Amino acid sequence: QRIDQQFHWQNRNYGNFDDFLSALPSRKRKAIQKERRKVIEAGLQIYKLQGKEITDKHWDLMYHFYRSTTDKKWGPAYLTRQFFSLLAQYMTEKLLLFLIKKNNDIVAGAMHLVGEDTLYGRYWGCSDEFKYLHFEACYYQAIEYAINVGLSSVQAGAQGIHKIQRGYLPVKTYSAHFFRNQNFQDAIKKYLDIETRSVAQEISHLTARSPYKAKNDV
Repeated sequence: QRIDQQFHWQNRNYGNFDDFLSALPSRKRKAIQKERRKVIEAGLQIYKLQGKEITDKHWDLMYHFYRSTTDKKWGPAYLTRQFFSLLAQYMTEKLLLFLIKKNNDIVAGAMHLVGEDTLYGRYWGCSDEFKYLHFEACYYQAIEYAINVGLSSVQAGAQGIHKIQRGYLPVKTYSAHFFRNQNFQDAIKKYLDIETRSVAQEISHLTARSPYKAKNDV
């Protein structure tokens, strides 16, 4: 067993996005409002597409954005264009896209998977850089969607402590692995014992940075 951590947002029975903001101190609340306002002022419009609303043309765009992200990060593009078509074929009603338009051009996209009670953020990309757009498309739109349809949580992935100030807190995760070679297994177990303690310390440290109000905060 390996212990790691991801950043998740939890729905505390919010009625709308403003309810979520009200759970934050004034300074944090105003920072998020500013980021969302800047996206609007940049002339960016966000469109939500789900299930059968998503066409092959939209998947062409999403694949382009996915590749733009992997190319920028020098990461392997392990997904093919066909993969997105297969998702559309077999998981139609579980798919959610946010496409961002400026003037008449689609300039960015974020893909999510809709679970029974959780929204899973997966892929993001853009053809140009717009300040705060990543936060809007991947974090705030996801929160808003989860509140509107009554999902319990949003899982935004493992990396990026910047997610904390936007409402996503560290959560312990688990994975299971088997190694047939006993010597290999013993060596890995020793490492994982050390790593587990380190992850627990990191979660404790990051949780202390929670943006949510303490009892006496305003």
